[in-house]
Amino acid sequence: MDDQDAADLAALEESLWRPATRFDPVHLESVLADDFDEFGASGRLWTRDAALAMEAAPFGTELPLPDLRVRPLGEGAALLTYRSVTRWPDGARRSANRSSVWTRVDGRWRLRFHQGTPAEG
Repeated sequence: MDDQDAADLAALEESLWRPATRFDPVHLESVLADDFDEFGASGRLWTRDAALAMEAAPFGTELPLPDLRVRPLGEGAALLTYRSVTRWPDGARRSANRSSVWTRVDGRWRLRFHQGTPAEG
């Protein structure tokens, strides 16, 4: 994995925290792997279909993503870890420790798995 792969992965991960791309089905279809699953910080299991059907909701997330690290897992696979800090219109602020597994499919990165674990702060 080279520096360009790491930069591409960071940009893709951050795109999922920008409302304009988070709720864009065309973008999500190009980013989420066919077998994508997520264990959300809420405890909910999200499938690819559920993520694609999610209704837009306003939110703001601290970007760039704090403590983002990209670690190669082998040829064409990477683990991203970071902390998310999200603010909601009702004033709520939530932090979570996050991990994402990305694989290169047909020459482009696709998100296979994501997990969020609530965190203090």
